[in-house]
Amino acid sequence: MIGAEIHNFAKELWPINRSITGLGVRLTLKKIKKQLPNLKIYSIPSGTKAFDWTVPEEWHVREAYILTPKGEKICDFSTNNLHLLGYSIPFKGRLSLEDLQKHLFSIPEQPNAIPYITSYYKKRWGFCIAHEQRSRMEKGEYEILVDSKISKGNLNYGEVLLEGKSKKEIFLSTYICHPSMANNELSGPSVTTYLAKWLTGLHTREFTYRIIFIPETIGSITYLSKNLSELKKNVFSGFNISCVGDDRSYSYIPSRASDTISDRVAIHVLKWIDPNFKRYNWLDRGSDERQYCAPGIDLPIATIQRTKYGEYPEYHTSLDNLEDVVTPEGLEGGYWAIRRGIEVLENNFFYKSCVLGEPQMGKRGLYSTLSTKKSRTNEKVMMDFLSYCDGQNSLLDIAEKVNVPAWQLFEVIEILQKEKLIARV
Repeated sequence: MIGAEIHNFAKELWPINRSITGLGVRLTLKKIKKQLPNLKIYSIPSGTKAFDWTVPEEWHVREAYILTPKGEKICDFSTNNLHLLGYSIPFKGRLSLEDLQKHLFSIPEQPNAIPYITSYYKKRWGFCIAHEQRSRMEKGEYEILVDSKISKGNLNYGEVLLEGKSKKEIFLSTYICHPSMANNELSGPSVTTYLAKWLTGLHTREFTYRIIFIPETIGSITYLSKNLSELKKNVFSGFNISCVGDDRSYSYIPSRASDTISDRVAIHVLKWIDPNFKRYNWLDRGSDERQYCAPGIDLPIATIQRTKYGEYPEYHTSLDNLEDVVTPEGLEGGYWAIRRGIEVLENNFFYKSCVLGEPQMGKRGLYSTLSTKKSRTNEKVMMDFLSYCDGQNSLLDIAEKVNVPAWQLFEVIEILQKEKLIARV
């Protein structure tokens, strides 16, 4: 079961303190590279201009905690890396509870959840705490330690390029910049790693694949600033991969254009996997599809997800875990949804009949001499497919017309090509 393998890999990545820069990103990429030896890791120095943005300084954390007036250690970064506000600057001192409250973040509506909060571009320090624990804090003097460092370094990302028969590219992107959260963070790189392993193992690929593991937003902007002309020249389809690990629902976010081949494939796949999938529009965007589809960039990138970010109660909290939220079954569903999309793209060619009129299928052993319900259904699908092989309809076009999943036609195409009844145009 591929979902169990992906889940185990997510567990391996779980403890790492990831942010948009730093050791956590590099360690995550190192572990991915063990799975994907052809992963190439890039380093972009702090201060590098990337369109309207600038690559930030690196953030490192050695230790962070609060000591209560009674000497109890709370908000310990070593216990849960969500406790420390992302990109907290160094601080050491004593504060009254009243003053400390200005640096604490909690969610009253979710009293047992530690929220995930960051401050990448404004210098401050703070701690995230379960509201139930915060409400029990007593008056008095608290000792605070944030042993962190912000200094010049690098933004890192990883890239796998897999050559195909065509230089035209399918682009897959996922992010590696959040600490210990399961669906919103680890499902994306874990599933993408195993998709890349599958693609690497194929004997032939029709298209070239560009697969990247990046920090969200600043990573995609930086990547685009380095590779835009090549991307615009070669990328004809692709998916942003995030939140693909729970087993509650499936959902789709379109590209800004909403009518690319990526959009058509995503809708087709999800319609057959889950007819009740949730269909969002461009105004519901929130991940790196914002960058890939921005004006002037205009890449054909859509999103196939399980439950969308922001639409499940555990989102951006410690409750987004690998036990209750992300499961092997959920990851397997996310993996196969995107894999089906890729398989459809790999086979989405135009076909033309090689004979005039309807071919005689019986003499080729393609028409059953014993009529059963199953044989009639299979034969009808084959004959319906043939009826649209006029060189003007793609695989996806025909699948939609005959109302079957496109992957159900892969074997039909193989048989008909073998019998020289159709040819790829």
